[in-house]
Amino acid sequence: MSQPIGSKANKSQFDCYDHLAEDEPYFVIRADDPLSDALIELHAYIGAGQSGAAHNKLAEIMELTRERPPRPSDSPKYRETFSISQAMESWRREKN
Repeated sequence: MSQPIGSKANKSQFDCYDHLAEDEPYFVIRADDPLSDALIELHAYIGAGQSGAAHNKLAEIMELTRERPPRPSDSPKYRETFSISQAMESWRREKN
């Protein structure tokens, strides 16, 4: 049985983990996250300049999360996610 693309056993040709700088922040979205596929598709649509498809995918994501209670803003996971985002922005600014 072949391993799915993008897994540890069958890395994508664009897998970046081995190419990360020692100080480069990164964030992993795992397949067990119920929004993982939709978030990755949203990223792809935005990167490809497909604003209509991106808008539709974001609407789909919002619908998927409508019934779920939001993570509280004082949640450690929520806070860390924003810290990583800020670290990514700072890292890019420092490298340019």
